[in-house]
Amino acid sequence: MDSGDRGAALTADEIDELARDARDGDRDALEQLLAAVRPRVLNICRGVLPYSGDAEDACQEAMLNVATKIHTWGGRGRFTTWLHIVAVNSARSTYRRLKNLATPTDFEDGAHDRPDPRTTSVIAGTRLDLLEAMETIERDHPQFVEPLLLRDVYGLPYDEIAALVDAPLGTVKAQIHHGRKLARPLLRGDR
Repeated sequence: MDSGDRGAALTADEIDELARDARDGDRDALEQLLAAVRPRVLNICRGVLPYSGDAEDACQEAMLNVATKIHTWGGRGRFTTWLHIVAVNSARSTYRRLKNLATPTDFEDGAHDRPDPRTTSVIAGTRLDLLEAMETIERDHPQFVEPLLLRDVYGLPYDEIAALVDAPLGTVKAQIHHGRKLARPLLRGDR
């Protein structure tokens, strides 16, 4: 691939080729790869975080993770699927960090009734109640969160999820099923 192709959108095969070269130590390929995937990473982060600045922070974290951990991509599936997980995890990490830094308001102290999350928590395409539910589930059942998010939020097929989390297909389906059972009452507000 020559440098004239840089501005053009790359195919999935071209991205995989760049990722393999970058994983094998080619610094130029890594730079091209990062430039090519940044818009995709930012869009994923925007899908999780409601504010542009927060999504930009998560995107930067994800890009750093890609650059420093590309050697962990096994090459069995598409690079973009691995990238998706890195971006989602960075967005969730940013959400956790921001949540921990937040100052409680009188709403959070219980001075007001909690609004119905089905009508009030959709902000710029983000389900804040879903993020909260995943945080709650992750405390006691971390094995359910990633497969559940990959299936129900990002729509990945079961077999691809199984390859990504390196678990048997039946295990992944069971994790998603149990994760859904745990998430339902949290999303309905039956806390």
